[in-house]
Amino acid sequence: MSVLRRVKTWEISDSEGSDAETKPTPTVSTDLTEDQSSEHKSKPLPSPPPKTEPSQTSALCPPRPDGRGTPSPARKRRSKEEIEADRQAARARKEDRERQRAARAQEKEERKQEQQRRSEAAENLKRLRPENCLRCLTVCIDPALLQQDGSDILLDTLTTFEWRFSIESQQLPYSITWTRDLPQQGEGSLEEEQVVLVLGLMDFMDMAISVKKMLHSEGEETGVGSFLSPVLESLNRDAQKVFTLLVTDSQPDYRTDGGGVHLLDETLQSKLGMETMDAEEVLVYLQLYKHISLVFLDGWQEVTNHVCAVTKALSKRPFKLLTERTELPFCVDGSWASGARVERDGSGLMQVWSRQIQQLNRVSPAVASTVIAAYPSPQLLLQAYQSLESEEDRKGLLAGLLVKSGGKERRIGPEISARVYRCFTAQNPQLVLD
Repeated sequence: MSVLRRVKTWEISDSEGSDAETKPTPTVSTDLTEDQSSEHKSKPLPSPPPKTEPSQTSALCPPRPDGRGTPSPARKRRSKEEIEADRQAARARKEDRERQRAARAQEKEERKQEQQRRSEAAENLKRLRPENCLRCLTVCIDPALLQQDGSDILLDTLTTFEWRFSIESQQLPYSITWTRDLPQQGEGSLEEEQVVLVLGLMDFMDMAISVKKMLHSEGEETGVGSFLSPVLESLNRDAQKVFTLLVTDSQPDYRTDGGGVHLLDETLQSKLGMETMDAEEVLVYLQLYKHISLVFLDGWQEVTNHVCAVTKALSKRPFKLLTERTELPFCVDGSWASGARVERDGSGLMQVWSRQIQQLNRVSPAVASTVIAAYPSPQLLLQAYQSLESEEDRKGLLAGLLVKSGGKERRIGPEISARVYRCFTAQNPQLVLD
């Protein structure tokens, strides 16, 4: 019986390790003798074997968070059409990016060119101003003129003004010409078409006799006098030349108070026996047929004044030519107070029409708006004037129009109406409108 009561040891196999942990330990009877209990205490129970990890992951275990240990899903193979479509889409996106890049580069280049054109235009405009053009002009004086008494007045005046001048032989003796430097075209100069020929009274009388003989010989230019022949030859070579004859009287006994033409008439009649009609015929031939201007002066001081006036006019001409090339010189670019910009499509002409009316004295913007509302263009206003028969009706055409300003209404009135009528219909440029 003692053997049956002996505590039995359970041997747990590896396969039953997991089940053994969950199964309850069987109860063993504690009704033992003291000997058996002491024997049992002297022999300790064997410890269970250590747990080992299973060699393979159970199929029921969830996948790991890092994804390792789980098979990747099978990839779907694309067809050739899909691959080609993707390639074309990528190629289209690349071409679009290149197109945008080229457009940005072109826009940048256009802005750069526009900025360069503006700076060149500003530099050209600065160079064409009269004070800068005056530095580019050179007054060329023939050495023969320096032999005359009083010619030093011209040289002293040019030196005082710090204008450039040179003393060199000219194609025409006793002449003064002008040359202009061209810095935008490199080294070089341009000869102006203005030519001033300074002659004494006796030299001019010889020219008048030559002209008279030529007119009697039915206009043949051969065998004319020594001073007229080079002038006519120069005009034949270059028709753009503009000649001016400055006739000076260096002999006091020939001077009179009747002016240059009267001086010529008296001198020709007394010295050469020419009639008044003959002298006028000479002047008509030189001025109207050959376009040679004729100016009678008292001395070298007036000659100097004339040369200075021509020099200043030549310095102002490039800037005037630049401003006269615009189609509408009163419509300037910008948004300043007195300007109105006109676009290519015609927008802005109404504003120009309003500004044109406001140029009249005591014409407010409200009055101008009323006029352009009734007559949107100057042509319509002129047609309205032409449709009326009497002068009084034309002057009072705009008098009855109502002007609204500041919450009040008033009429334009007969005074402003008559002023507008005179402005658009008067033929006299010197007429005072008020």
